[in-house]
Amino acid sequence: MNHSLYSKFVLGYLLFGLLGFVTIATLSSQMVHRYLIERQADRMYDDASILAGQLSSMYNDVSQDLETTSAQVEALSQFIQSDIWVVDPNGTIIADSREDGTKNQVIADFNPTAIGNRSYGIGNYYGLFPYDVISVSAPITGNYNTYGYVLVHSPVSRLVPEQNRILNIVYITGLILFALSLIILLVFTKTVYFPLRRITVGANEYASGNLTYSIKVDTQDEMGYLAATLNYMSSELNKLEEYQKTFIANVSHDFRSPLTSIKGYLEAILDGTIPPEMQEKYLTRVISETERLNKLTQGMLTLNSLDSKGYLSRTNFDINRTIKDTAASFEGTCNAREISFDLTFSDSILMVYADLGKIQQVLYNLIDNAIKFSHNGGVIYIQTSVRREKVFISVKDCGIGIPKESIKKIWDRFYKSDTSRGKDKKGTGLGLAIVKEIIQSHGENIDVVSTPDVGTEFIFSLPKASASNL
Repeated sequence: MNHSLYSKFVLGYLLFGLLGFVTIATLSSQMVHRYLIERQADRMYDDASILAGQLSSMYNDVSQDLETTSAQVEALSQFIQSDIWVVDPNGTIIADSREDGTKNQVIADFNPTAIGNRSYGIGNYYGLFPYDVISVSAPITGNYNTYGYVLVHSPVSRLVPEQNRILNIVYITGLILFALSLIILLVFTKTVYFPLRRITVGANEYASGNLTYSIKVDTQDEMGYLAATLNYMSSELNKLEEYQKTFIANVSHDFRSPLTSIKGYLEAILDGTIPPEMQEKYLTRVISETERLNKLTQGMLTLNSLDSKGYLSRTNFDINRTIKDTAASFEGTCNAREISFDLTFSDSILMVYADLGKIQQVLYNLIDNAIKFSHNGGVIYIQTSVRREKVFISVKDCGIGIPKESIKKIWDRFYKSDTSRGKDKKGTGLGLAIVKEIIQSHGENIDVVSTPDVGTEFIFSLPKASASNL
């Protein structure tokens, strides 16, 4: 994989290590060098001040030559391992700790204030050294007079061994930290790169149409959650694909049957197979099949609008009145089969907050199903009740019931039980699917309880109209 995330991460890690090492080496070298010089300068100044104090006491009320201090200067020089000069105010070196020193030499352009108080200078000190030295100056004072200066010089190169020792420690520590940081790379590889690679492979499989592929990432983190989400998505897409195949097959079957009948009847009328005196009968059947096609089309359009999350036109209405009006529309069918209604309401007026048109469709489909599967002379029980802020509507018949193995399937689109196919060829298999979609679009639930040869009861809920909606 060219320019993969992992290769970029490794490259970034190596660049970070290289730049980090260079930065540490550069800054550490400068900081250590400065620290050692300042420390050495402080020590040298302290020693120079002590010597200057000792020398200044020799001038209290006594005029004395500074040459008598040479032995003391040499002793201190050996102790601090630095060159010590005693200089008069004019810049003449009157004492030098070196055997081949510059005693009695005059420092050209001598300026004792150039270094400043408790400070230091770095260089060849007016060209008197062939190498760079650290130089400090301490005045010899007494009786408000300056009798001279103590100058202490130490080669800068003398600090190199100690500087190298410190830098070696810094470099070794940096390398150890860089090596230990490999753990971060290993952790990243195991917890991020490998799972991400599996997810990428899975995504490519899904893109190629293999929706049965499962991504094996079981970690309890974002990668595991992403893998689980993709697995769930592929499972749902696979189900959707299977549903689409089933949907197309069902639509083809349900449309083909009435169209075949319509075509057959019309061809028979045209070629004279059906005599004129019977044409009215078969034309009535053609109209019936046309109505069946229309119901099927309307049902599919309704489901499509529900799938697209169409807006609900919620209003407050009396559910009891709606039930009465819907039941009354089946009067002709019920009278023909001697089926009656038993309506039981908890209150004379029971207001709900829902889409009136869609709830009428729910009631129509449930009552239509109840009549379809009821025995002649049966009773259909419809009840309403209130529990807390919910209104529950029950539609119950005393008909043939639903087999246990079919309970979970009745909500599927185009599903028809063998019993329904035998009794009613006009069913579309969309009624209960529409009912469930409408109820769920209201944020409510619908349940079914059925016993074969005893009857079936559908119970759904609706929100009770609140005072703010009235």
